[in-house]
Amino acid sequence: MAAAYQPSERILLRTQRSWVHPLVGGSGSTCYRCPLGAKRHLLTENIVKLKEFQHKKVAIAHNLPGTKETYFKNLEEKLIQNQLIFKEELKNLLHLCDSRADMQLAKSVVYRYHAENRNVNLGEYKFGPLFMRLCYELDLEEAALELIKDQHLQGFFSDATSFNILMDMLFIKGKYQSALEVLIQMKNQDMKFTKDTYVLAFAICYKLNSPESLKICTTLREEALIKGEILTRRALCFAVALALNQNQVAKAMSIFSQIMNPENIPCINLNLASVREKVKDLPGLRAQFDELYGKLHTSGQVTTHTLDAMLCHTPRDKTSYMDLLNKRPVSRQTFQPLSQALLAE
Repeated sequence: MAAAYQPSERILLRTQRSWVHPLVGGSGSTCYRCPLGAKRHLLTENIVKLKEFQHKKVAIAHNLPGTKETYFKNLEEKLIQNQLIFKEELKNLLHLCDSRADMQLAKSVVYRYHAENRNVNLGEYKFGPLFMRLCYELDLEEAALELIKDQHLQGFFSDATSFNILMDMLFIKGKYQSALEVLIQMKNQDMKFTKDTYVLAFAICYKLNSPESLKICTTLREEALIKGEILTRRALCFAVALALNQNQVAKAMSIFSQIMNPENIPCINLNLASVREKVKDLPGLRAQFDELYGKLHTSGQVTTHTLDAMLCHTPRDKTSYMDLLNKRPVSRQTFQPLSQALLAE
C-alpha cells in the first residue's frame, strides 16, 4: 500500500519546492470574472497590437488634410458614384473610425473595396487584422463575426491573425460557442493554424466543456501531430484540463506526457489533479492524499486562485506566473513569506 502511494507523495513534495497554484476548476465564467481582477484574454499584445493600432490612429488623424467629416463625406460620394476605392483610402478610414456609426461606412467601403480587388494581388498588406483591431477597440465582436462568416468577403480575411483576434474577442466576452464557429470557419477555409490558434482552439473547447468539445479538441490535436506541428505547453494544458473535466483521466495523463518541460505552475497542478482523480476510488490513498494536501493548506502553501484563472492568464514574460503571487502571506511560525503554490480547490 505504501509503495502504491509513493508517486502521489513525490508529486506533492515536489509541489512544495516548485511555485504551484485551486485543482481543476469548473469551466463556467470564472475565467471571464476571475479573482485576479484582470480581463481574461489569451493573445499577447504583440499579436493583438492594439496599442500600436491606437498610436497609428492618432498619427493619421493628426496628418489628415481637412476634417474627418469631410473625408467620410467624400468616401460616401465615391460609393454613390461607383468610383474606385483605393487602398490608402480604406486604410485611413479604418484608422479614423471611433464609433459604431462610423463602422457602418467602414463596412460599406470594405464590401466595395473587396469586390473591386477580389482577384488583384495587393502584395503583403492585409486588411483583415486591421479591421479586427478596430472591432477589438470598439467592442464590436458581433460585427466582426458577421463579416468573417460572409461568403461575399471570403479572401478579405486571408490570414490566421484575423481569426485569432476575433476568437480572442469572443473568448473575453464568454461567447465560446461563437468562438467555436470562427474556429470551424477558419478550418473550412483551409487556413493554416498557428501556435496561437491551437491555444485558442483548446481553450474554447475547455470552456465549452462537453463531450463534443473534447472530441473536437482531440481531433485537432491528432491532426497537428500527424502534420508534425509542435503544440505549445499552454495549448496542451487546456487539453489536459478539458479531459479531466470530462472524467477522461487516462486521456488527460496521455496528453500530459506529451508536454515538454512540465515544470510550471499549471502543469504541476494538472498533474496533482490527475493523481487525485486516480486515487478517488481508493479510500486509503485518497485519505493520505487529502491529509498531505490539508497540511499544505494549513501551513499557507495554497492560494485561493483557481486553475481556470491560471490557465487563462496571458503570459507577458517568463516570470508572469510569478506576478500572480505578488501577495505572499507570512508563516505563523517563522513570520517569513510563504511560497503559495498549490491550488485551493
